[in-house]
Amino acid sequence: MLIDTSFDFRVDSGGKDPDSHSPTLRMYHKRLWSRPLPGGVPFELRDTTPGVYLHQCSELGDFQLSSDAVIATFIRYAATARVIEQIPQAEHDEFDRLGYTMGGMMVFPGNKVDGKLTLNAARGFNRKISDRMDLTLECIRRHYRHENSPLSPDLGRYAGFFALFEDFRGYVDFFLLQDLVSADYETVRFFMPFNDFDPPAIPRDLDTYLEFRRLSIEFTEARNRRIDQLALEVD
Repeated sequence: MLIDTSFDFRVDSGGKDPDSHSPTLRMYHKRLWSRPLPGGVPFELRDTTPGVYLHQCSELGDFQLSSDAVIATFIRYAATARVIEQIPQAEHDEFDRLGYTMGGMMVFPGNKVDGKLTLNAARGFNRKISDRMDLTLECIRRHYRHENSPLSPDLGRYAGFFALFEDFRGYVDFFLLQDLVSADYETVRFFMPFNDFDPPAIPRDLDTYLEFRRLSIEFTEARNRRIDQLALEVD
């Protein structure tokens, strides 16, 4: 399985959103996540269904997936502009580039249910989440434990998808998110101090932003290494 975890998906997206326009990203998602589920049943994704990014249809069910960049840089957020302008542009550019490598990309259910927001959209519009993957993963952890979170209604609409992975450990292991949880899978490793989703979810001062960025980079690089290892094992 050929996966280049240094590839910046903006390169082949024609100046558009890599999540929908990078053919390399779509190919990598298909290769990485078309593999056995925790229970051993094959999860085979195809990219030939018109209007669907990736599609899985079998006795498991019908699942339409879309891509989402999950490393929030907040570079274009007005609320963090005064903080970020204190940091050299080259550092912003490198953080942004890393976020568009495979370690910063995920797939989530992409079909609308009852005309409501997809999970990708809900992550972005919910101010208690603000597109952060660590907070999203905490919501997913609580979903598997039948606990409430800011994304409970949204995750509930896609309960069938999350059931594929059996439990939180299964989900984390399948998507190579181990570096974002504790060794016992009981807690999420947050990029900012966590107070049960109390705002702000966005870093508002330089020290907080720098720590948020450091931890985001560490996670993305670690996940890229896991992806590299998985690619070797499959080959």
